[in-house]
Amino acid sequence: MENYHSHKHFLPFLCFFLLLLTGQQGVEASDHNHNVNVDGDDRDNDLVYSFYPKKLFVFGDSYSDTGNSDKSKPYKCWKYPYGITFPGKPTGRFSDGRIFTDYLAKFVGVKSPLPYQKWREMGGKGALEYGMNFAYGGTGVFETLLGGPNLTTQIDLFQKLIKQSVITTTDLHSSLALITITGNDYSTFQAKNVSSQDYPSFITAMVDQTCLNLKHIRELGVKIIAVANFPPLGCLPRLTTMTSFQHCSETLNELVNFHNNLLQQAVAKLNNEAEDSSPFLILDFYASFMSIFEKKGDPQGGIEFENLLKPCCVGTSSEYSCGSVDQSGLSKYTICDDPKSAFFWDNLHLTQQGWRAVYSALQPTLYQLFESNGVYLSS
Repeated sequence: MENYHSHKHFLPFLCFFLLLLTGQQGVEASDHNHNVNVDGDDRDNDLVYSFYPKKLFVFGDSYSDTGNSDKSKPYKCWKYPYGITFPGKPTGRFSDGRIFTDYLAKFVGVKSPLPYQKWREMGGKGALEYGMNFAYGGTGVFETLLGGPNLTTQIDLFQKLIKQSVITTTDLHSSLALITITGNDYSTFQAKNVSSQDYPSFITAMVDQTCLNLKHIRELGVKIIAVANFPPLGCLPRLTTMTSFQHCSETLNELVNFHNNLLQQAVAKLNNEAEDSSPFLILDFYASFMSIFEKKGDPQGGIEFENLLKPCCVGTSSEYSCGSVDQSGLSKYTICDDPKSAFFWDNLHLTQQGWRAVYSALQPTLYQLFESNGVYLSS
């Protein structure tokens, strides 16, 4: 039976993970069966809704990127079999199909927003009906090994479109922002030959910069900002392959918990300083992932997985990964029989079914917290 709380040899596992990882308390996962019908009318009639989200603006990394990553660089997300489940071809999503951005958009009641890069390819014209996605795979709070616009630069692009009136005041007043930053900064930091004693100050700097970014988004006019905390990085297949996908690294997850606790405290401080209701929300990826691992599926029981730590798409040897081909164009990867049976798609990212389970785990408390802030969900 899989053990999701093991391995206390912290430094070897941490160094291995950080060298390889590239491309990757608030709203908690619900452990009870609370089915929320977002299409129904089960809302408190006495609640005054002050906010109707109509636009979604997305920032972050590969956990929310729906098509911004550079096609000319070695991003496998633009190669088969990525996108095999949805929409049947690669779209720049780091998955076989939909990712969390798509599910959050559905929950709010809008379509998944257009990627910034696609908008540019279309000539940078036309109204942004559902918002815009600035997230870029492989990036972080600071500069990362893979390059690409970091979180600050993504927000600068957002601000530029506001100044150009591509994004209007009306858009901002009915907007929700999603931010996912899930680990790429760590690999870059590790490459600097640092010691384990350097991590606390680095993590603190990461959280501080994240909060500056959150405040900037708020100052630009976005009403509600939802930031995801770190998922259990010690459970990613890139690491668990060392134990035949049977065990997570508890010690690495403890480091993640240190980061998440600092983020929780910092976001609480931002909300205390806010003049109106709490505009900053934490999406508890960590708790939702762990809940799914413990139950081998979503808390509501509608989704089940086989070996949760084993990815669906893997390279045929250690030198290859999902989507790899040799010089003759021969595929150097294998795909599981049914992607719906796998939580992880590749060594770092989730399947569409995995993201669906995370969304399901978050949905009840997500709904409650949004409504407590006067957010009307029209989906």
